[in-house]
Amino acid sequence: MTTEHSLEHVNEHGPYLALDREHWAELAASRGEELEDETLAQLRGIDDPTDFAEVSEVYWPLTELVLLYYERTAELFTESHRFLGLAGHRTPFIIAVAGSVAVGKSTVSRLLRELLSRSETRPKVELITTDGFLYPNAKLESMGLMGRKGFPESYDRRALLDFVMDVKSGKEEVTAPVYSHLSYDIVPGGRVVISQPDILIVEGLNVLQPARRRADGTTGLALSDFFDFSVYVDADDADIREWYIARFLTLRETAFQDPNSYFTRYAGLSEAQARATAGDIWDAVNGPNLTLNVKPTRGRATVILRKSAAHKVNWVRIRKI
Repeated sequence: MTTEHSLEHVNEHGPYLALDREHWAELAASRGEELEDETLAQLRGIDDPTDFAEVSEVYWPLTELVLLYYERTAELFTESHRFLGLAGHRTPFIIAVAGSVAVGKSTVSRLLRELLSRSETRPKVELITTDGFLYPNAKLESMGLMGRKGFPESYDRRALLDFVMDVKSGKEEVTAPVYSHLSYDIVPGGRVVISQPDILIVEGLNVLQPARRRADGTTGLALSDFFDFSVYVDADDADIREWYIARFLTLRETAFQDPNSYFTRYAGLSEAQARATAGDIWDAVNGPNLTLNVKPTRGRATVILRKSAAHKVNWVRIRKI
């Protein structure tokens, strides 16, 4: 398929170029180092079927596009500082990865980190998830937000914004809280340290949210103001719901069996009960959050990866420059 043919009907997609899987796969000039079986297995999320073909045809082209932005941003930094007569070191390039619960954004984030690290220039790449900036459960309970965990208001947005601002400003060390999926809570005293990476990947449900409007009509800074590149992982709502239920069933037989798990009460459910429970949780929390908060940010991304029901990316949209 030629580029001319692929781009004939791009106007219907507004500010985006729409590329099908075949055209997207042809774009990567090189694949860098091949991943090992064990490495790919470690990078995949629960029930995620991402295979070597997906890595080669989807994630290497994405990596090369990110590197193109990364390199051109470095050139802009150098030239603008020369023009302004300024000295200083380039600050980290920040990538956001957004999307629904269970859509596979964690796998995308880990793959990007791995592939970028294996590229020719060997940048230092760090990954942070916004889970660490959720309020502790005790605070969520006191605020009446435990049933809205994952909604924008359940995060310490000021702390998250300060974290990203500090990284972007080139601060030598920046720390973030640690979240445990086992305890379903912030780890008391736990901190992860980010030390001047070349590239930082920030993964989370609401990372592309616009700035909130204040009572006086003004707006402050948004987290997305500090992103150099962003990816939204997309799929049909019904497919994501099924993936969430399937993941819940897998966890029921694995992590939920741990007596220290917050969700251990679900370990003894029958398959039918577990499926119904997962569906209820989705319909009460994750589905509404996707509809009200997450999906409306899709049009703010640099790249949209659209998955089919088989959890495979079948088309890509890239924001026009």
